[in-house]
Parts: sequence; C-alpha cells; structure tokens
Amino acid sequence: MSQETAIFDNFMENKSLLTDHDVYLFKEGNHFQLYNKLGSRTIVINGAAGSYFAVWAPNAEGVSVIGNFNEWNKESHPLAIRDDSSGIWEGFVEGIGSGTTYKYHIISRYNNYKVDKGDPFAFRWETPPETASQVWDMSYDWGDREWMKKRRKVNSIQAPLSIYEIHPGSWKRVPEEGNRFLTYREMARNLAEYILEMGFTHVEFLPVLEHPFYGSWGYQTTGYFAPTSRYGTPQDFMYLIDYLHQNGIGVILDWVPSHFPTDEHGLVYFDGTHLYEHADTKKGFHPDWKSCIFNYGRNEVRNFLISSALFWLDKYHVDGIRVDAVASMLYLDYSRKDGEWIPNEYGGRENTEAVRFLKRFNEAVFGAYPDVQTIAEESTAWPMVSKPTDIGGLGFGMKWNMGWMHDTLEYFSEDPIYRKYRMNQLTFSILYAFSENFVLPLSHDEVVYGKGSLINKMPGDEWQKYANLRLLFGYMFGQPGKKLLFMGGEFAQWREWSHDESLDWHILQYPYHQGVQKWVKDLNRLYRSEKALYELDFSGEGFEWIDFHDWEHSIISFIRKGKSGDTSILIVCNFTPIPRKNYRVGVPQGGHWKEMLNSDAKIYGGSGYGNFGGLEAAPLPMHGRYYSLSLNLPPLGILFFKRQGDSE
Repeated sequence: MSQETAIFDNFMENKSLLTDHDVYLFKEGNHFQLYNKLGSRTIVINGAAGSYFAVWAPNAEGVSVIGNFNEWNKESHPLAIRDDSSGIWEGFVEGIGSGTTYKYHIISRYNNYKVDKGDPFAFRWETPPETASQVWDMSYDWGDREWMKKRRKVNSIQAPLSIYEIHPGSWKRVPEEGNRFLTYREMARNLAEYILEMGFTHVEFLPVLEHPFYGSWGYQTTGYFAPTSRYGTPQDFMYLIDYLHQNGIGVILDWVPSHFPTDEHGLVYFDGTHLYEHADTKKGFHPDWKSCIFNYGRNEVRNFLISSALFWLDKYHVDGIRVDAVASMLYLDYSRKDGEWIPNEYGGRENTEAVRFLKRFNEAVFGAYPDVQTIAEESTAWPMVSKPTDIGGLGFGMKWNMGWMHDTLEYFSEDPIYRKYRMNQLTFSILYAFSENFVLPLSHDEVVYGKGSLINKMPGDEWQKYANLRLLFGYMFGQPGKKLLFMGGEFAQWREWSHDESLDWHILQYPYHQGVQKWVKDLNRLYRSEKALYELDFSGEGFEWIDFHDWEHSIISFIRKGKSGDTSILIVCNFTPIPRKNYRVGVPQGGHWKEMLNSDAKIYGGSGYGNFGGLEAAPLPMHGRYYSLSLNLPPLGILFFKRQGDSE
C-alpha cells in the first residue's frame, strides 16, 4: 500500500491525517517529520478539494480556522480535538487550497485568553508586516540529482570548505526600482556566477526562515518551516538552492533554536499557556534579546525543532545547518547575574535539557542525512562540541572557532610596532586547533554595531591597511580549519555592513579593492587545488611549525601537509611593514620551491617584493631541518611555497 493510499484511508476512517502511531511518537518526543502531519495541506476527499488543518494547542477550549476564505469569522470553521492526551486540534475545510491566508483563533481554558495565531508549521507566511499564514503546495521538480549523489564527498571533513556568508536582503539590491530586494530567482544566477568566479565552495545564508522584524537579520524567527516571503515563494527559494547545486555550490542555512520573538501571532503563550517556552522567566526569557527560550525538556517542543531542521534537509535539499547561539542554550546562567537563573537538577549551571536536545538533534540529522553537516556557533570551552554523542560529545560536525577569530582580529588591529609583544595571541590557537572540527569565521558579527569593516580594523596608512587585510585572509587560508568570510570582506568594503543597503559594489572600480578581491579568488583557487591545505584540517598530522619564536621580527613559518605525506605547503608570514631580505627558513626537503602565492604581488595592490617565482633549497641546516630557503619576505605579506615534484 502506498503512503498516499494509507493517508487517504486513515482520513476516511478517522477524519485525520494523523495515525495513532503518529500521536504515540509525538507524545514520546520522537516524531521528527511533523511537517508531514501538522499544519495545513491541500487534500482531495471523495472528489472534494480542500485543506486539512492540524495544530497543537493542548490547553485550548476551542480552536477555529479564520482567514480570507471566511472573512475571518471566528465561529464558522471550528476544529475538533483529536483526543485529550495529544492536545491536537484538526479539521477539513472544503473548497480552499494553496494560497489561502489563515490563522488559528484560539480560546484558552485559562484567563479568558483569546488570540489569533499563525500556524507554527506553515510552509508560507504573508510578507511582513502582515502576519497570517498561507496554505501552500510544496511541489517542485528538482534538477540537482547529480549534486545530491556527490555531496557526501563535498561536505566531508576532509574536503575543502570555503563558505561565503550572505544576508539575502543586502547582498545586492535594485536601486533603479526603489532599492528593492533581489528575489530568490534573481539572486540565483547572480549569486552562482559570483561564487563560481570567486571560488567559494558553499553559501551560508543568514536566517531566511520567516521573521517579522527585518532588522533582526532573521535571528528572531516565527516561521520555522517557511522561507521569508520578502524574496519570493517557497518554490522560488527551492529554485535558488537548485540553481546553486546545479553549479556545484553547497548551501548552509543559519538556524535559530535558541530563542524566538514575543510577537503575539507567533509561538509565545500559544494557547494561553507557556507551551513552547519556559513559564519561569529565569529559564524562559532571554535578557539580551528580549525573546523567549524554548522548553527543551518538553517532548513536543523537541519534536517541533528537530522536525524543522529535518524539513529544510528534506524539502529544500539543504547541505548543512549552522546552529546559532549554542552557548546561550548550554548555560542556564548565560548573560544572567546571581539570583537570575535556576540551577539544574544537580545544582549546576549546565542546561541538561538543552544538552540532551542538541545531542538528539545531531543524531536525528546525521541518522537521516549522513551526507550533510551541522555546525555549532559555540563561543565557550564546552568540551567535545564536534565529537560523536556515543563518546560524550554534542554530535556536531563542526564548530566555529570564536577564540581564533577574537585573538586574530585583536592581533591584526594592533600597530605592527607592538605586534612582537603579542605573538602568543596569534600562535596560541594552535594549542587547541585540533580539539574540535573548527571553522575559522570572519562573520557578519565582526562588521556591525560600530565594530567597523574588516579593512577599517587594520592599522596604518591606506597601503598598509590593504596589505594587512590581504595578510589576514592569507593567514586564515593557511591555518588549519575550514573557512568562512562574510560578504563584502572579499573586496574590502570600507563601510560597516548595513542590512538596509546593498554592498558597495561600485568601489570595485578602484585598484586596491580589485586587488583584495583578486587575492581572495586566488586563495580559494589554491586552497581547493592543494590537499595539504584542507585534507587534515582537523588533525595535528596536517600542521607543523617551522618557527614561531621570531617574535622580535614578528615572523612565523609553518608547513601544511596532506594525508599522503609527500605534499607540503610552506607558509611564511611577515606581520610588519619592513621587508626582510635573505631571511632563512628551514624546509623539510631540498629541491626547487615554487612561490605559489605572494600577497605583495602587484596584481593584488602590493609592492611586488618577492622571490622571482621560487628558489632552490640550500643544504644549510635551519630550524631543525637539513635544508633551508633564503627568502625575501614582503612587508605585511604572506608567501605560499610548494616543492616542485611533490604530488597533488
């Protein structure tokens, strides 16, 4: 019997798309495909077309569907309670289909509370500031079969991962039409062509899940099963992902299970009780974001959130999920003073319910989709974030290295005169670089709220600022860990990012900006072509210091290695504006070492100080090696060398 036949038979017998087994799993906390059962969907029964609705509201006295089809009449289309134990209300409304606008009118058992709510499982919402849900047909003819076959290899921890982080509403706009957003479909070709030109492997979208306040950048989510309608329909967003996939580009979604906004039409106080959030504000209200915190100890809430994650992997073919603000979930005292938080059952500060939820989330994702990635934004020293749950980890595939980001940006912001006193700040990250599967992020968080753009963090005169930025990017690509760069950084946007405006693409008419963009493009090309730069990102076997003791000259050198062991990339950094002539660096082998990249090349806006494309290693011992190179180190520059004859 087909699934469709079973659904039809169940509906005819029980007037429900939910089976008893669905309800059992729902109450148990193990139903992770609720998007196929709750919410709204079109259906034909005995030739009568209409829409089926189901919503969880266990403390409601009555629930009805209101919308443009019944002039928002609160009494004309009541839903029926399936059973008291599940708390699910459901019903069929004949004659309405895809595009119908609706809400649930909920009458609570408590406090005479009545409210109109959007559907937590809606596939589409009205365009903000309107707040109603819409019945929507999710059919789409995908063309990314070849991508889906190969993405396990593309998403592997042994693959090159260079992520371009983008906010869809401000990447590019249409100034000729009132500075409007690009639609998902308009973005598809523009973005794919740019990513291919620049050489990034993946796009990471800031949250596109529906959100009422545009200025939240998507981090105040109301529609956990709907892409924002600001840029088009669900099918338009599918088209964008499909187009990227067909061009060999992976897609990562930013996902926010840490909190949700207090907008009345959303999840808050859903049925007159604290259904999705904790009732006690010491656990259920976030002091920083003035938002609600999910009750991770509730089975139905875990169902809701994990179903949301699997929904994007299932219906939208997403390749990875980046989980926002994991630290705020892990600690009960996060951003709270003494007396403002409730200890766990053991008297500690760890949120044991959130820990169990995160582990179950990762188990569910990798169990169903072993060829994707989950990435944690976790800013503390919580152990084993990216280790398997069966050995005590949280189960994420990767973790943002926030320590590396903070230390590196602070170091680069320092005047080069004083950098020699802070070399430990730069080199310290290697001590823990292989404790997790790290992504090195230069993200949106570093170019907002008065922090300034990346180029404006750099010290010195105009030339030095650009040289420093090229050095920063080169250093990131040379270090172990996957790469992430927020839009605009790749061409040295001067202005701090604003979500209300397009990136300043016009500045690419100037040579310095062209040079930085060309540099990032060539870094991506080298990174993707040399296994030594990515294959052992998460293993100490892939990294070897040559020298990190020359603090007096602010120079470091190191080797990156691949699994085969016969390919090495030598990387040398000069963090001062003083060029160094005949600076000797030890190397593991003799022969000719080709200068693969030089950030000071004139094509990048540099002075052209280098090594004439490469040089021979001399049998002069240095840094514990039998051979060495006598290098010309460019000012505020980074050099990449590869021994000729080494395999790829």
